[in-house]
Amino acid sequence: MTDETPAPPESSRRGAIQDAADVRTMFDRIVPRYDLMNRIMTGGRDEAWRTRVAKLAIASEGSGRPRVLDVATGTGDLAFAMARAGAAEVIGIDFSGGMIAEANRKAGTSGDQVRFEVADVMDLPFDDGEFDACTVSFGLRNMPDYDAAIASMTRILKTGGAFICLEMTPLRRPVAGPLFRFYFERIMPLIGGLLSGSRAAYRYLPQSVEAFPPAHDLADRMRNAGLENVQYALLGFGTVAIHSGTKPECREEPVQFRGGSIDS
Repeated sequence: MTDETPAPPESSRRGAIQDAADVRTMFDRIVPRYDLMNRIMTGGRDEAWRTRVAKLAIASEGSGRPRVLDVATGTGDLAFAMARAGAAEVIGIDFSGGMIAEANRKAGTSGDQVRFEVADVMDLPFDDGEFDACTVSFGLRNMPDYDAAIASMTRILKTGGAFICLEMTPLRRPVAGPLFRFYFERIMPLIGGLLSGSRAAYRYLPQSVEAFPPAHDLADRMRNAGLENVQYALLGFGTVAIHSGTKPECREEPVQFRGGSIDS
């Protein structure tokens, strides 16, 4: 499939999910095998990618120690990585109570100073400009409205604060694309179903990725939310992207895109 493939209908590009309660229940159900499936699906690369995001978040404050909000934190792996990297405070939120319960269990044994709470990105319980950085990893595609979610996360950033997103992205390469889709749509639901007991959850995964905007589109959406210095890098042979942008003092004209790179 190439970049000329017709885009999904507008209704499917607003957000991948139709019923947030169903998705919350789905994530509550797969908590016991969630971390294991993340390792399997990425060949163990997700830990290195989260470390890269953590370093970006810490660097956003220059020589200081930032206060960071980690949205869709899941079981807290990125939040813990940022605490270890030197964040002054990390708050991890997720709309799945099961995920937060597991994150709190892990926090009790990790020694990292991280606070977790149940909250919804579409209605963040924080004031404007509270955080130096806001991160989201493998969670934006599970939100009902991508643009509204980005705007919500931008709102709670301080001037100069960084928004950083680690997310899967539709693979459009003519050769690798079909192979990746076969693995993702046929093999992963089988493995995920056997290990987690919820094959439906891992059938949902490729659907949510296919509905998600390609990397250049997501960069434009970030600019439309008022972020500047927007850039991204493609990882995992083009299947994953790290996007970053900063909150300006006032909204400016969109920044010209400079392109992205592909890393393993």
